[in-house]
Amino acid sequence: MTNIIPISDIRKVAGKTLPKAQYIPGRPVVDQLGRALRDLRISITDKCNFRCSYCMPREQFGSDHVFLPQSQILSFEEITRMARLFAQLGVNKLRITGGEPLLRKEMTSLIAMLAQIRDLEDKPLDIALTTNGTLLQRLAVPLREAGLERITVSLDALDPDLFQQMSDTKIHIDQVLAGIEAAREAGIDTIKVNMVVKKGVNEHQVVPMAEYFRHSGHILRFIEFMDVGVTNHWDMTDVVSGAQILQLLQSKFELEPVHANYPGEVAKRWRYKDGGGEVGLITSVTHAFCGDCTRLRMSPEGKLFTCLFADQGYDLRALLRSSVSDHEIAGALAGIWTGRADRYSELRDQLIGTREKIEMSYIGG
Repeated sequence: MTNIIPISDIRKVAGKTLPKAQYIPGRPVVDQLGRALRDLRISITDKCNFRCSYCMPREQFGSDHVFLPQSQILSFEEITRMARLFAQLGVNKLRITGGEPLLRKEMTSLIAMLAQIRDLEDKPLDIALTTNGTLLQRLAVPLREAGLERITVSLDALDPDLFQQMSDTKIHIDQVLAGIEAAREAGIDTIKVNMVVKKGVNEHQVVPMAEYFRHSGHILRFIEFMDVGVTNHWDMTDVVSGAQILQLLQSKFELEPVHANYPGEVAKRWRYKDGGGEVGLITSVTHAFCGDCTRLRMSPEGKLFTCLFADQGYDLRALLRSSVSDHEIAGALAGIWTGRADRYSELRDQLIGTREKIEMSYIGG
């Protein structure tokens, strides 16, 4: 007999009534728009050693900002338990984020624990990490030894002064570049570099960044300035569109489009015709990709968000720290996903300014 687990007995999560749903173990879950659950992004800390203006501006997150106490943050065991349950629902990709995740003590132990989880096809989960790169020199080798194979480094400028201005830090860019090199030397297979492009600030760095990372084996991705959260004072006039970024690149390089690696890939891929590698364009603002979004996001204290632009989350920590069984929690998670209909980027013009969205520094982008 098929093992179907109803979620009627735990229909309330974070004060929300979940839709009627049934969870069939071993089958991927699908949301209201036919999107399968594949990706889980886990923020393991809200702390960061940068104060980037588009993410954690100092005027809102100053030196006296109070971060989450350790008792409220999910333990590694709780994160691993939740990741294992999500894998039963079809998740095959995990991304560890922050804040700055490498600030979390002993986080290489978490990578090792997550590396033991298998997906529905009995394959190890694809585990990636997003970081600002400042601690990579010291941690690249232990991260690789723990099982990490992919890293994304956030880097918005090569010019040292502009880098420090945008990240609001005294750390020199050479520390980040050395961290990227350390990751390569440690044998981390895939290294991506993400650059948020903001009009009047750093668009003149697009070509220098491309020149620097061409022939490096790393993938540089350009991201449109997004209206995540409410503290970054987002305005459409500050957006350099993907089309404009591509025009800047094509003024210097010969590029050709490349097919996506998999359904739901967020970046549009382009490669250098001379074999110098590839770049990506992430265009959430001008060309929304909600239609094939397969991602959920979990905050450091275990709130689950069904969209990067969501205003409320589901309290999973309450379930984890109760007597509820794994099967019951998996049923609740299935109910959350099957009731999901988010497509903020497609509806931005109608929804912008109507709600208090979660901050990128809290949920990890």
